Parts: sequence; C-alpha cells; structure tokens
Amino acid sequence: MGDASLVELSIPQDVLQPLFSASNSSSLGETLENLIEASRTDVGRSSLASKNILPIVLQLSQNLPYPSGRHLLLSSLKLLRNLCAGEVANQDAFVEQNGVGVVSNILSSAGLLSDPDYGTIRMGLQVLANVTLAGEEHQRAIWRKFFPDEFVALARVRSRETCDPLCMVIYACCDGCPGLDADLCGDFGLPIVEEIVRTACVAGFREDWLKLILSRICLEEPHFPPLFLKLCLFGASSNGEDIEFRNDIFSSEHAFLLKIVSEILNERLNDIIVPNEFTSCVFGIFKRSVGVTNSVLQCKSGLPTGLTAIDVLGYSLIILRDICAGKRSLGSSKEDDSMEAVDMLLSSGLVEMLLCLLGELEPPTIIRKGLKQGEKQDSSSSYSLKPCPYRGFRRDIVAVIGNCAFGRKRVQDEIRQKNGILLLLQQCVTDEDNPFLREWGIWTVRNLLEGSTENQHAVAELELQGSVEVPELTGLGLRVEVDPKTRRAKLVNIS
Repeated sequence: MGDASLVELSIPQDVLQPLFSASNSSSLGETLENLIEASRTDVGRSSLASKNILPIVLQLSQNLPYPSGRHLLLSSLKLLRNLCAGEVANQDAFVEQNGVGVVSNILSSAGLLSDPDYGTIRMGLQVLANVTLAGEEHQRAIWRKFFPDEFVALARVRSRETCDPLCMVIYACCDGCPGLDADLCGDFGLPIVEEIVRTACVAGFREDWLKLILSRICLEEPHFPPLFLKLCLFGASSNGEDIEFRNDIFSSEHAFLLKIVSEILNERLNDIIVPNEFTSCVFGIFKRSVGVTNSVLQCKSGLPTGLTAIDVLGYSLIILRDICAGKRSLGSSKEDDSMEAVDMLLSSGLVEMLLCLLGELEPPTIIRKGLKQGEKQDSSSSYSLKPCPYRGFRRDIVAVIGNCAFGRKRVQDEIRQKNGILLLLQQCVTDEDNPFLREWGIWTVRNLLEGSTENQHAVAELELQGSVEVPELTGLGLRVEVDPKTRRAKLVNIS
C-alpha cells in the first residue's frame, strides 16, 4: 500500500465522501485533481460553491498529516486557491470557516522545517491573496491573524517563490483597509518590510508588489529614513537595546533598496511628490558614500557594479537626479515649513559639492587625449585627478546639475560665480566611459545660458579667448559675435 493510500485511510469518511461525490472519483489524489480542473472556470467555482465544497476542503487540509501528506496538502491548497479566485461565496465561506487559521497553521508547519517548503508556503499565500480581493472584512481577518509576527516569519523565508505572494497579500490588505498602512509603517510593521527587502535582495522578485509597497512607504509616506536605518543596525539585542549604528558602512541591502526606489521614482516621475524627509536622507546617504568610495577602487562597469559602496553612491545620485527633475515636495511637518525639494538641496550645498566632485575627475577621454602634450610639459597638473568610480558617474553628476539649473537663476549664478561654466562646457563631448554625456552636457549648458545674459557673456568671452571650443553651441542655435562698438563678445540666437 502506497503512502497516499495510507494517508487517505487517516481521513474521516464524512470528509472524503462529499469530495468523491462531487468529483465522481474514488481516490483522494484523483478527486483533488478533478476538482482543481473544475475550479479553473467561473462556472465550475460557482457549481462547487453551491455544493458547499470549500468547508470540506478546509477540513481535509486540517486532517492531512504533514510532511508525509505534503503532495495531497499541496493539491488541497491549490483547490482552495482556485475556489477563492473571484467567487464571493467561497471567499466568504473561507473566512467564516476559519480558513485563515487553517492556512496559518499550514504555513507555520512548512516554514519551521530546517529546509522550508517553499512550494507549500507559496500556495498557501496564494490562497490568502485571492481571499484579500474580496474586500475589507476579509483583509482585516487576515491582518489580525498574521500581523506582525507571522508576517515577519514569512518574510524571513528567503525565497522568490514566497516573496511575491507575500507582498501581494500585504499590499492588498493595506490598500483596501484604512489604517493598516499605518500599521505597516509603524514600529511593528517596518520589521516586516525590512525582512522582505533582505529576502528580495538575496532571492530576487518577479512581480511589482514589492515596488508598490516601497513606493507607498518610501515615496508617498516619510518612512524611508527609518527603513534605511533598520538595514544599518548591527549588534541589536532581542529587546532592541545595545544597538550600534555604523554610518560609514553600507550593506548590500542598502544598495538594493536604493536601486529599487530609484526605479520606482523614475517610473513615477510625473505623478509623485517626494517627502522632504526622503530628499534629505538620500542626500545624506550620497555625502557619506562619497567619503566611503574615496577608499574604493575604480569599477569599469555601470550600475550595479557589485561593489556595495559604489552602488550606493550611484543609485543615490540617480535618485537626486530625478528629484531635481520632479515636482514640488511635501512639507516634512507643517505646510508653512514646506519647501521645494530642489531648494532644500541647493541650500544644503548640492551644486557646490557636485562641481567639486566633477572638477576632481579626470577630463573626458577626448579632452584628456588633447591635453596629453601639455601634461608632458607639466606632469604635476593632473596628479590629483581621479577616474570615475563607475561607468556613467560623470554623466550622472552633469545630469543632476542640469536639472537643478533648469529655470533657476540662482543655480545659473552660483555656477558662474564658482567658475563652473568652463568645467560644464567640457562635458559636451562624447565619452565611452559615460554614455549620453554629450546629451546631458548640452542640456546642462542650455539651462545655464537660457535667460542668463551674464552666463551667455561668460561663454562668449571663453570662446573668443580660445579657452574652449564648443561646436555644440551651434546645436543650441547660438554663435559668438563681437560687438563692433564695444568690441565685447556676445552670444546671438541664430535659430
């Protein structure tokens, strides 16, 4: 007698017979396969609901031994998942018959194994995900049972198979129930998100549920700083005491979180207004990463490089680029205290810092080749210049400056006053180490010159003196002319 037959003998007849009758079968394995097939359609789910099959399947799931009955249990969960796919009668019966508790027990058993049963956990979470779609009552029933401890335990299962459906369950509950998103962003909820980030970092994810959760927590709400901080904790005791925070060390989870958040922000550039707390935190991360990467070797690849400190530097810079291209930011507390995100960054010295970083870099390849002869004559002139820490770093710096300069006389004046115009004109070239540098350089110069007679005059003087040759000026619809009366150079519009 096989294992399946032995398991079947342990199931009460009042559970087996209704299932056999509904499927026209006499073995449990075949019965479940037939019912799974029937439950794939709306008509089939409705028919099985009229026969009150779901409560019987819940009883079966409770009676199946685990792990010896794993195969049959997996089929039972698959049947429950199908039955709850859009069929309100089955979704209601699931909650009324304590299906949430039944699935919770199964998930606990599957997760406690030394080698977690990813397939069973995934199927159980898919059951819950279908139930959450029924509405607030069902979402609250799941939340009461799983928040926070069981969600944390599930989030610690390091598998992509389980991460996606878990994120769907959590997002559906928070999206449908007022107040639950506050739970998730609170002291008991953020550890869940922390563990999800850790899991996704090592195991990956396929679906967008994680992005939806992080978009809400990090970009729509001001909870990015505490989440980032949680990924910085070392030596934390079980009661939360004796916590050491190392602000000079970044983890792979930090780089992963910044990467995902940068993708979200770029995708939602036209419809999201980031909190000031987020902007300030990312700028702080960028400044710290600059210090850390000074001791890190150059990486010749683009992001992600696989070097944590460099990836943190790059993704925080990309986020700053998109913040500077976006809308006005929300105030951190009171409306009267609100200020535009870019203005806050400018007041914190963003442009000055970026100009310094850009000035410390080796010139673009094409300019560097032209300077070789001069360097032979004065080899000390470039001894302190640095290579780009990753492929595209120069381009990203120029992009942030260009976005900051768009329509802001304050930035136009600051760059001129800090002698940054010549430096930025030198970025209007192609560079194999910085794809699209020329395009971003032209965009930045355009923004520097537009509406600024002072900057236009400064560029005209530079070209007239032979300090810089910028054929891209023609592409901007400009050319240098000398006023016959004053003998001063000026830029004129030729477009």
